[in-house]
Amino acid sequence: MTNEAIQEGGSSGHFAVFSSQNSKFRYTYNKVREVKSYRIGELFAAYRDILWDDGRHKYNVSSFIGEIDEILLGERFSTFDQNTLDNLIGTLRQRGNSNATINRKMAALSKLLRKAHKMGDIHSLPEFRRQKERAGRIRFLERDEEARLFAAIRSRSEDAYRLSVFLVDTGCRLGEALGLIWNDIQEHRVSFWITKSGRSRTIPMTERVKEVIKLPPTTEGRRPKGPFTKLTQAQYRAIWNEAKAEVGLGADEQVVPHILRHTCASRLVQGGIDIRRVQMWLGHQTLSMTMRYAHLATNDLDGCVVVLEKPRADEAPRPAESSVFASPLTTPSPSKSARRPKSEAAAVKAVGKSSKVK
Repeated sequence: MTNEAIQEGGSSGHFAVFSSQNSKFRYTYNKVREVKSYRIGELFAAYRDILWDDGRHKYNVSSFIGEIDEILLGERFSTFDQNTLDNLIGTLRQRGNSNATINRKMAALSKLLRKAHKMGDIHSLPEFRRQKERAGRIRFLERDEEARLFAAIRSRSEDAYRLSVFLVDTGCRLGEALGLIWNDIQEHRVSFWITKSGRSRTIPMTERVKEVIKLPPTTEGRRPKGPFTKLTQAQYRAIWNEAKAEVGLGADEQVVPHILRHTCASRLVQGGIDIRRVQMWLGHQTLSMTMRYAHLATNDLDGCVVVLEKPRADEAPRPAESSVFASPLTTPSPSKSARRPKSEAAAVKAVGKSSKVK
């Protein structure tokens, strides 16, 4: 480039153009961004509506993030290092959080930070390691518990009763049932499109499910958008809590609406349905989630007892002479009459005849 080259663009822009008698050059400058810092709460406010749908899960995530922001004392940061994460997990454990609860809270935080990192708000991410969870006892309703609880629910709301029957016979989540519209129900099957895993599924309906999705005629002659759209989650949970207290289950913290999903899964497994089909019915993303119910498939082990007892039941001592392993030392010798030669027998017979002649 000669001294005649002049700059046609200012250096304050993203690029500058230099020209001369023979050529023109374009130089591009890298964009320099200001490094900013954010609080966890600010990131959540920016991305919550993008990452989470409205509903109870979003409400829970909001609570998780709020607690995390409080533990971090509202600290602002541009990088989230491993030491910060480890201290956060340690504080949650000191507060009495189980590993399962910590995993749920860290899943929400990880999802938020990955989005912030992708958008350039956070410049480094820690490694999130899943805490080892203990296999807890799964609570499900016995038949008599279901009958008493559903009767108490029905006395308060027919719509809540219909929803309860639908939940226990389909095993769907509460949000999946409330989000149903009439186009999702075709003849003997129901399709769930709004699911936690994002994967739709279609299952057949039991006879009593077919009955409870039928709405009684209204005076206006118009029916709602779906079979359960008259209820909200908050309304149903309030009716549920009143009913379970009435039937003596108020102190059982595991008797929540989600127990109906556990009950459905447990009945399928106890009835001999294989785990893979149960996974498809429930819409579990991985088989490991369904394996929580595998211990209920006790009938599958009955054949093991038959195999173990068969040698003792069917095994009878074989005659030594018929055994392929018979030995001269173990084979009993024949009786004297059996081994008497033919000539000796003939001689005895002849002696008998001669005595008769005399």
